[in-house]
Amino acid sequence: MANALTVVIPAKNEAPSILEIVNKAQRYTSAVIVVDGHSTDGTAEIARRGGALVVADNRRGKGDAIRCAMPLLTDGITVFIDADGSHDPDDIPRLIEPILRGEADHVSGSRLKGGSSELHGGFDECFRLMGSSFITACLNWKFQVCLSESQNGFRAIRTDVLKKLDLRENITTIEQEMIFKTLSEGYRMAEVPTHEHRRKAGESKIVLTKVWLRYVWTLARFLLLPRKRLAE
Repeated sequence: MANALTVVIPAKNEAPSILEIVNKAQRYTSAVIVVDGHSTDGTAEIARRGGALVVADNRRGKGDAIRCAMPLLTDGITVFIDADGSHDPDDIPRLIEPILRGEADHVSGSRLKGGSSELHGGFDECFRLMGSSFITACLNWKFQVCLSESQNGFRAIRTDVLKKLDLRENITTIEQEMIFKTLSEGYRMAEVPTHEHRRKAGESKIVLTKVWLRYVWTLARFLLLPRKRLAE
């Protein structure tokens, strides 16, 4: 499977977990890219010593980090995985299987099907789950699909499809943008169960009070996207 895919890991101040993620991802490919958000804790240096290619983002957020990696992608499949240890790289074979079988162009991991050690227990987690469920319900209604969630950062996508989506979002709203545009362009979307673990250390970079308005605006804009015929 080596070099049939590239694993992209956006990271900012994730020194306690980045080496484990890089090492596990290297079980499935030698092409591992860490896009560093100008970390101050040595994340970039640790990832580089672990054998990853490290590039810097433009300080605009996760969406920007994903776009920074795109010119470097040459393999047929790209896998995105978070750097905080919440995703298990050993789920990569399951994630890419629908693409390898020719059944999907874009596959998202589902915490609703695979379980989560994060999305419960507090108000922030409750609001995250409620917001994610609302966005997913709107997406399912618009495109007449049956996805269980739309915000998971663990996903695999055909690289040629990824480069056609014209992604614009700078922050974590890029997760829903990728799915909305995949379906709008007529590509096939699928999901597989993946478990979301508690982050290894530190705190989430998502502050709901700062981003909720952007999520609402982005959702409203994407609901207006026209749906094209099934892609070739």
